[in-house]
Amino acid sequence: MSPFSLTLGTTSHRFSSLSELMAKATPRRSGDELAGVGAASAEERVAAQMLLADVPLSRFLEDLLVPYEEDEVTRLIIDTHDANAFAPVSNLTVGEFRNWLLRYETDAPLLAALAPGLTPEMVAAVSKIMGNQDLVLVAQKCSVVTAFRSTIGLPSRLSVRLQPNHPTDDPKGIAASILDGMLYGCGDAVIGINPASDSVAAVSTLLHLLDDLIHRFEIPTQSCILTHVTTAMRCMAVGAPTDLVFQSVAGTQAANNSFGISLSLLREAHDAARSLKRGSVGSNCMYFETGQGSCLSANAHHGLDQQTCEVRAYAVARAFSPLLVNTVVGFIGPEYLYDGKQIIRAGLEDHFCGKLLGLPIGVDVCYTNHVEADQDDMDTLLTLLGVAGCNFIMGVPGADDIMLGYQSTSFHDSHYLRQALNLRPAPEFEEWLEKMNIVHQGKHLIPVAPNHPLLPEN
Repeated sequence: MSPFSLTLGTTSHRFSSLSELMAKATPRRSGDELAGVGAASAEERVAAQMLLADVPLSRFLEDLLVPYEEDEVTRLIIDTHDANAFAPVSNLTVGEFRNWLLRYETDAPLLAALAPGLTPEMVAAVSKIMGNQDLVLVAQKCSVVTAFRSTIGLPSRLSVRLQPNHPTDDPKGIAASILDGMLYGCGDAVIGINPASDSVAAVSTLLHLLDDLIHRFEIPTQSCILTHVTTAMRCMAVGAPTDLVFQSVAGTQAANNSFGISLSLLREAHDAARSLKRGSVGSNCMYFETGQGSCLSANAHHGLDQQTCEVRAYAVARAFSPLLVNTVVGFIGPEYLYDGKQIIRAGLEDHFCGKLLGLPIGVDVCYTNHVEADQDDMDTLLTLLGVAGCNFIMGVPGADDIMLGYQSTSFHDSHYLRQALNLRPAPEFEEWLEKMNIVHQGKHLIPVAPNHPLLPEN
């Protein structure tokens, strides 16, 4: 197709392809500069954004950024596209679509009906010409609700993944972190452990530990061991109590190959987990994690910018109706997101794009210790995401994951958001917290009595 060109002042800017235009229109980030696809100057970025605003949304169905014949993610995107759902915006350009999204009349039901008609590339494109406040406002209008033993994503609710990681998978250390998190009212999204060992025996031990805890205290939540999908399938085969199946996913077939997965393998795991029928209020049984830079780090980005690749990963997740999708926004490091400003922008982009595509998305508000960011940056992103209606965040003891070695959000951060924005936990979990005298009215902690049933001497 024809190239794109624009003259600003005395400088002519020319972009040879839609993929180049998308990359050059992306707000600045270190990963795109590392890949050699980012804009060379602020002026070039503005020129690309102006040209991108005039691209018809329908062009993304014809001018494919990754060839259909070479990539099963592209085939998934095109083959599952819902033309009827797309119809209300099919005649709009990217810029007109931005204006349509920001209208007062564009509400949650309209956006939910539209989601199957949007491709990741359309959503990535519109995000590139939106300001941070645009991303917050539109995401806040989207509603995506899922359920297993608790219902996630209802209006005015904020859930928390309780993340009790331990560098040696020590059951006592994990149990202590779970107790700490529960007494802060965290864990309604999932109790999710990143295991130190990927063996079936080690993962099964953790699954039994969490299953015993959940059933002994009748906690309306779900467990997940964040092991490779093939290990989870082997655990299910030997009868280990598996609630959610986890997998990291990426936006190209080649990147997913580097993870050791394919769409057919994910489908097999999804079917196996659903057949167990372990949910009580719903059957969404998958948990996916993503992160900008994963395709580039695998040299599997097809010359695309990292944010467009990230949004393509959401098409993979969407195909399996997950309970949770988590963008681990600052985890990979400064090679991909250099500082707090870039992490904040990426977190808002990921959340907006996930919600617009119909995903139950949460954000691990995080950074590594060698990036130019600090906890104040994370507080800013956390607040913006709370306003934007983020489905869930992480709850990590002391905000410091001693197993994975990065900084995230702590148990008490959920109370900041719940108090500041009048948010509450998932309804089933809130009822349990009230019954256990842990919180009052969903967000106010109650001092723990010495004989509290969760304390170990009981």
